[in-house]
Amino acid sequence: MLPEWVGLLPSWLLVGVGGGLAVAVVVAGVFVVASRRFPTPPPERGPRIDGLDRRRDEIRTYLGSLGERYVEDAVVSDETVAFYLPERDVAITFDPQAFFRVERAGTDAVLCEYEMPATQLGDRLPFETPGRGGAVTEPADARRAFAQLGLAPTADAEAVRTAYRQRVKDVHPDQGGDRESFRALQEAYATATEYAE
Repeated sequence: MLPEWVGLLPSWLLVGVGGGLAVAVVVAGVFVVASRRFPTPPPERGPRIDGLDRRRDEIRTYLGSLGERYVEDAVVSDETVAFYLPERDVAITFDPQAFFRVERAGTDAVLCEYEMPATQLGDRLPFETPGRGGAVTEPADARRAFAQLGLAPTADAEAVRTAYRQRVKDVHPDQGGDRESFRALQEAYATATEYAE
């Protein structure tokens, strides 16, 4: 029955279908032999670091750059927090429930979101931290800066600006002053501006 039906088809069609099937079998065979002869090496996997581990590592680095001592996975007020700063009594956690319980117990608590960069943690900490530009200026430095400008530490930004403009005329290198005095005045101005009320 099949030969009768096949006999009704033109010969060029039968040759094309047969040739196509033969080529497909040969190509499939080449792929099978190649995959066995030259296997794909398994991808090299390093240590897997998920988001929480990465975030904790960033916070460790940030707290280390501040010079803060901390304890990881500490128990504070019957709650486990990610980081605890014992010298400042500050708990850092990713868990909102632990945040509220620790805060109610009287410890300063900081809630970190999982995607929050560690540098933004400094804005949430209940103590002075350095900005992006460098170290925290000590109050003694601020008093010295105001004194160098001839101002009281309670002076406002406008008074700082006016005092700087008057003094810069005397110490600027173009006006007969020396570079060291000019640089010291600039630093005093920057510090006083930062602390001006």
